[in-house]
Amino acid sequence: MTDQNLSPYGQLHGDQQPCGPRRVDEHDQPRRPRPPGDRPERDGRLTSVSQPGVPQPGGPPVPGRANPGSTTPAPSGYPQPADTGIYGKRRSPFAVWLGLPLITLGIYSIIWIYKITRELNEYDQRNVIDPIRPVLAVTLGVFLIFPPFVTIWRLCAHVRQAQQAAGLPPLRTGAAFTVFLLGCGPLNLQGEINRIWDRYPGAVEGQQVPLPARP
Repeated sequence: MTDQNLSPYGQLHGDQQPCGPRRVDEHDQPRRPRPPGDRPERDGRLTSVSQPGVPQPGGPPVPGRANPGSTTPAPSGYPQPADTGIYGKRRSPFAVWLGLPLITLGIYSIIWIYKITRELNEYDQRNVIDPIRPVLAVTLGVFLIFPPFVTIWRLCAHVRQAQQAAGLPPLRTGAAFTVFLLGCGPLNLQGEINRIWDRYPGAVEGQQVPLPARP
């Protein structure tokens, strides 16, 4: 091969082949297909590779590690959620009955009914009353006469059920309703609610407390 067959850059013209043995690159040889067992099958998703000591979903548990998808049972002696409640707020009966309603022109009494209903629901979740319904009954329901009285009766019964859940001697619903009719209902009922919170000395508002008895 002469220099005339080379381009200025040292390359061959046209279809001319270089002289001498051609070097065969390993990448030019066709690849042999792998057996099916040598590589993981793919279905369009990323395949996970199991590693020793790492638990796999649905696989056998690995000692000392949490298995995905499994639930850990509660420790022995720990109170279950069905036997616990939320500690409410202890209030002054005189402030609830006379002081705050006078300052707020009666608005606080409506707020008080809503708050104690919600707190009693959180304390004993087995006896729940919608806190909006008593508020509507003592405001808009006054035009129908009967709804406020029904709400007061149910509120007294709600406190009685909470006292039973706390393991206390419950109040008499009829007597508490009569005190409401005499104008001292919040004074008496807040005192009965405070008896529930006094059952847990040292507890703070919002703390989880056990229910020692069932109603």
